[in-house]
Order: sequence, then C-alpha cells, then structure tokens
Amino acid sequence: MNEELIAAARALDAAGFMPNKSGNLSRRTARGFVITPSGLPYAGLTADDLVEVALDGTTVAGQCRPSSEWRLHADIYAARGDAQAIVHTHSPHATALSCARRPIPALHYMVAMAGGTDIACAAYATFGTAGLATAAVGALAGRRACLLANHGVVALGATLAGADALAREVENLARQYLLLLAAGLPPVLLDGPEMAAVTAQFRGYGRPA
Repeated sequence: MNEELIAAARALDAAGFMPNKSGNLSRRTARGFVITPSGLPYAGLTADDLVEVALDGTTVAGQCRPSSEWRLHADIYAARGDAQAIVHTHSPHATALSCARRPIPALHYMVAMAGGTDIACAAYATFGTAGLATAAVGALAGRRACLLANHGVVALGATLAGADALAREVENLARQYLLLLAAGLPPVLLDGPEMAAVTAQFRGYGRPA
C-alpha cells in the first residue's frame, strides 16, 4: 500500500500537479492515516519517508515530519467514513479557478463524478490550519472533491486510485471551464434533473454486469 502511495505521488508530481513539493496524499489506516512528508521532493520519496499519523496529529510511525496539511486529512477522515484515501494537489487550471474563488458548475456530466451538481470552492483559510480543514470539510458535504480558495484541490475516494482519478478529473473540468471563459462562451449548464440522472448512471458505472 505504501508503494502505491509513493507511485501516485511521483506520477502527480511528474504531471505538474504538485509543483515545488506542494500537495500531499494519504491513505487511511487502523491507527489513523499514512501521509506524505513535509518538504521532501516526490521524485526521491521512499517508504521510509512516509509518516503514520493518528487523527489527533500524534505521529504513530515514521522519522519525518508529516505534511503541513495533516489537519486537512485528519478532519476529512474524521468526518467522512467513506474516505479511505485523500489526494490534495495544486494542479494549474483548478488552482487558477480557486484563486478566482469560483466553483466548477455543471458544464459537463463528469462534474457528477465528484458527487454533486457542482464542485464547490471552500472558503479561504491559511494553509496547514484548522480553519482550512474546517472549510474543506464543509465544502465536501455531499461531495467527494472541492477546490480550496487560493490554494488547490482536494479529492477523496474509497481507494487511492479513485481519489487520484477524481483529482485528475477536477483538473480536466477546470481546464474545460477556463477554455470556455477565455473564449467568451458561457457554458450551457446541465440542469438538476439531468445531473440526478447522470448520478444514477454513475452508480453502476464500471461494475461487472
């Protein structure tokens, strides 16, 4: 499992989603969660660099300091029993939207992948603070992903692969939205009943018949 976490961190770094040691990933454990460390380059990350943290912030295992965003992860895990992994990125297009403090509306049916009719933008709070964690938990109500104002993206999943895929899709949707805005074309949004139909379709998506 730790190898999967390292591989995902390296891939997101290589994709430009976590520039300059930004962003962080975690997976839930019986004692809390394992999270990427603070201030270490992802390209050289090893299993020994990962840190296991209890939900109260106590280091359970590991020699490094946990990510400065450990509170964000801890509060999401405490609030969301469905979260088994969390991916937090600073991917460029989604982060640009977050700096405008704009949610991603229902411009495409894939918005429903995040669990709601839009991808909300959490209120601004300083990175690494309890305030940021509280704002994120609020913006994630009824959803599996949100933007963090002037900051980036957070996505959760039942698996690390699922959280990773969702963070990548949020970046894709943000890029599409920004392309429309740059062209001066307001998106034609999908209405509530259509988004509800899409959500119902997603419940069986990718499962064996």
